[in-house]
Amino acid sequence: MKYLSTRGAPERKRFCEILLEGLAPDGGLYLPESYPKVDDATLTRWRRLSYADLAFEILSLYIDDIPADDLRAICRKTYTEDVFGTQAIVPLKKLEEGFYLEALSNGPTLAFKDMAMQLLGNLFEYELGRRGEELNILGATSGDTGSAAEYAMRGKRGVRVFMTSPHGRMSPFQQAQMFSLQDTNIHNLAVKGVFDDCQDIVKAVSNDLEFKRKYKIGTVNSINWARLVAQVVYYFAGYFQATKSNAERVSFTVPSGNFGNVCAGHVARMMGLPVERLVVATNENDVLDEFFRTGVYRVRGSADTHETSSPSMDISKASNFERFVFDLLGRDGARVLALFGEQLGKNGQFDLSRDPAFAQARATYGFASGKSVHADRLATIRDTFQRFGVMIDTHTADGVKVAREQRQPGVPMIVLETALPIKFAATIVEALGREPERPAKFVGIENLPKRVAVVEADVQAVKDYIAAHCR
Repeated sequence: MKYLSTRGAPERKRFCEILLEGLAPDGGLYLPESYPKVDDATLTRWRRLSYADLAFEILSLYIDDIPADDLRAICRKTYTEDVFGTQAIVPLKKLEEGFYLEALSNGPTLAFKDMAMQLLGNLFEYELGRRGEELNILGATSGDTGSAAEYAMRGKRGVRVFMTSPHGRMSPFQQAQMFSLQDTNIHNLAVKGVFDDCQDIVKAVSNDLEFKRKYKIGTVNSINWARLVAQVVYYFAGYFQATKSNAERVSFTVPSGNFGNVCAGHVARMMGLPVERLVVATNENDVLDEFFRTGVYRVRGSADTHETSSPSMDISKASNFERFVFDLLGRDGARVLALFGEQLGKNGQFDLSRDPAFAQARATYGFASGKSVHADRLATIRDTFQRFGVMIDTHTADGVKVAREQRQPGVPMIVLETALPIKFAATIVEALGREPERPAKFVGIENLPKRVAVVEADVQAVKDYIAAHCR
């Protein structure tokens, strides 16, 4: 299996090369040259597998430069009941007939990011050990990626983490999860700006090839293909739990700001998973909903990025969206380069509304979208708790609200749960008048000592910090 850049560079690379690289040298994102297709017999065989063995089967279609026995061992080490609290790893929770939540938040940091990040930590440690090398991971988080990455990488041999986050923009619980870690290989940088500033800094550093090579910079954001392909697994797992035969189709609703989580669903669908619709649910930062409604992709500046009660989706530049547009435009790298590398920077938007490919996007790729605001979140949290006795977090509430609008008769709808309610306690109290349950290991976490450096929203400031802490 070889990988190419969405921006048309001629080089082809293997999995372990791009595992440690992040962005392609031309600024594009990596995708496989083609998506492996899964037939009916394979789907039937996969239905009987444990989550760890299902992960191995799917990942082995994309990874052929790690010996099969080693990859299987990595998957079985990652997806255990001890780590994820349940043998099913991602159990479905039935709310009503044909309407489910897929529990993705049973991992160490109580968010869906653990599903891929725990695997990524083990892959990094394996490959770095095999090479005898070190890696400095630079990431950006709007809330959950940071803690998931840090908990996955803490204490890992040969790995340092430099995680940027928007200063004061995460919930107190999210900040405490990250900043209370005292491991010497973990560095938190609170950037005076919004998430998009953090993401821009990560991309700028990654595009400085001299600095990137000198300091061995890698990424854990969903621009890293390894993280995205790990997320493909839970779409198959959810489908198998919701259906009895491969003749059935299901839809997924995915709360999304950066497009990584739902992009994994796109990959699963391209592989042949019987998915009817992939529904993108946004909050007030509705860049993605606007595109799927109008064909216009219009990024917002920091001043126009709303601070909301579902903060992990307070994103106005969906970095993974480039992967879908690459497929939408027939994998035309030159055109993607013109749109993302030139037009977006110059005009802040591009318009595909008149492109025949956009007109076919819903039928060809199954995408639909919707938007949820604070009042919707409160109402959905309250309704879900009163009717079903199930407490959901704010991002999952965005998903449930939009999923109800997009349901089709006879097609099961699976909403991807994104985090546990404790991570956004203030809004839960506002909606329900009570505190969400807190796992014992997180009692008093907000009062622990914190290790964090506050920096300007400046590329050079972050580079200087990395250089000073890599000696």
